[in-house]
Amino acid sequence: MTAIYDCSVDSELLTGMRLARSAIGRGELVVIPTDTVYGVAADAFDPKAVSRLLDAKGRDRTSPPPVLIPGIPTLDALASEVPPAVRQLVGEFWPGGLTVILHAQPSLQWDLGETRGTVALRMPANPIALELLAETGPLAVSSANRSGEPSATVAADAAEMLGDSVAVYLDGGPAGGSYEAIGEREGDTSSTIVDATALAREGGRLRIVRAGVISRERIAAVVGEELLEPEAQESEAEAEAAPEPAAAPQAATPAGDGDAAAS
Repeated sequence: MTAIYDCSVDSELLTGMRLARSAIGRGELVVIPTDTVYGVAADAFDPKAVSRLLDAKGRDRTSPPPVLIPGIPTLDALASEVPPAVRQLVGEFWPGGLTVILHAQPSLQWDLGETRGTVALRMPANPIALELLAETGPLAVSSANRSGEPSATVAADAAEMLGDSVAVYLDGGPAGGSYEAIGEREGDTSSTIVDATALAREGGRLRIVRAGVISRERIAAVVGEELLEPEAQESEAEAEAAPEPAAAPQAATPAGDGDAAAS
């Protein structure tokens, strides 16, 4: 079975990070800790690697993974527009458990699946993940589990579910401990996903498309009336039947997490 590298041990951290960088460069998968759950990561600009990630999880192209990034400059590089409300949110909650769906730069040479021109972005609050992202660039990261299974909050659980489909496992200790588990499922520490794509049109507002560790109340305190109320959100969905934006998998990082979101 693929080795798990204990990142609390300096020698294993150095070896694990070196092997993780190499694996990402070869188009292989790596499991990484994030602040929410463990995520399985692939080079976001390598379509074969992204396909390998979806296969490992048992998902198809209709469930494109979110993308973890190392900072705000990468947000500006990947999104075609970052509305003021989104800048307020990421200023408050990044790095952390908030994933934001935006329109992607049309010139990007990647294939994350059926995204309908959008991308779900998050900057994780985990030093191991951020160090790897700083060296590899944006990573497609989904929660490190098989589809339908609980999100992994320790590396051993991720390894049990994903096995040899992953080249390197980085063990950063238990994930999610800095958050109250207030997600959609009991004990869930997945990121909250906010869809900001409607802000591109007049009168459009933010929508929470998955409840997670950042509560609606905290988001509303930052953006106020820019956030669509739950009742209005339901009515709007019924009235418009608009195409669904690219959302992170249900147990993100990675989503994750990955959040990892999604990682």
